[in-house]
Amino acid sequence: MPVTPDLSLSEMIADVEAEILRLVGDRDASAAGVYAMVRYHLGLDGSGAAAGKRMRPLLGLLAYASIAGDYAAALPGAAAVELGHNFSLVHDDIEDGDVERRHRATLWNVYGIPQAINAGDMLFSLSRVALHRLSDLGFSDTKVLRLMRLYDRTCVALCEGQYIDIATSETAQLMSVDLYFDMIGRKTAALIAASIESGALLATDDEEIIGRYRAFGWDLGLAFQLNDDLLGIWGEEQLTGKEPTDIARKKKTLPVIYAFEHAEPAARARLEELYGGAEPGPDQVAEIVRILEDAGAREYTRDAARRHRDAALASLEAAGVVDGEARERLGQIVVSVIAA
Repeated sequence: MPVTPDLSLSEMIADVEAEILRLVGDRDASAAGVYAMVRYHLGLDGSGAAAGKRMRPLLGLLAYASIAGDYAAALPGAAAVELGHNFSLVHDDIEDGDVERRHRATLWNVYGIPQAINAGDMLFSLSRVALHRLSDLGFSDTKVLRLMRLYDRTCVALCEGQYIDIATSETAQLMSVDLYFDMIGRKTAALIAASIESGALLATDDEEIIGRYRAFGWDLGLAFQLNDDLLGIWGEEQLTGKEPTDIARKKKTLPVIYAFEHAEPAARARLEELYGGAEPGPDQVAEIVRILEDAGAREYTRDAARRHRDAALASLEAAGVVDGEARERLGQIVVSVIAA
């Protein structure tokens, strides 16, 4: 069954947002404020603010379309993915003390922590409610229940990963490279894998195909995070739209963790001194970057990103999808997002 010719990603995003607005539009006056907060965070408040790339729901819709054809029936699942992702972002902003997201004030910075926590909880709850419409669209109760189970397990993994992130940041002891991969598997790869798996399991009962798509999403998620780690240190602002500030903020992403494990003793001691001191200035940032590069951290991270990117593409190819256009779009997203 072919998908709509010249499948438009912008139209797919608009359809996802329309599906979300079914749930977060205005309600009765007493509780209207929480829906306004949700729309503010999602960039659906009519302000024109940046709303994020909607990558996760797009991946799920393309996975569905590549197997079953037109993606419309999978929109509730895509909306659930985006709402669930954003519940975690609201809570992350509070936990990390971030005052800006997408170039404007974070939810807690505008409305206070208690209301922002509640709005995050609302996003989580609405992500569950979004799935209910799948039954109205003709999906079996068994399939809807399986999808809910997948989303619940994914949310558990997100919380586990966030625990590891917070716990390790509160101690002087640096996490190992292995633990870092464990953490990003739970925090990043799990949700991207679930987004893609959900599209596949809605489209087919073939467990081998579903498994291929799950593997595709897992490796894509790891590659996505590793590429983000590279851009956070070596990215070019004019190309990414973001200033590479990870070193200035003393974030301990994979290149830094790798350098702590593999740098020469004198370089490691200097790295510890720089990371343990005050916020580094431009000269100190440049020195840290040199230490990372001399330790091979940049190449190690790039090679790991490439391995997972290539593994993702191999799993997608092995799935033997039906629709060539949607499969091609999935491959294009992998290559464009993972530019390592």
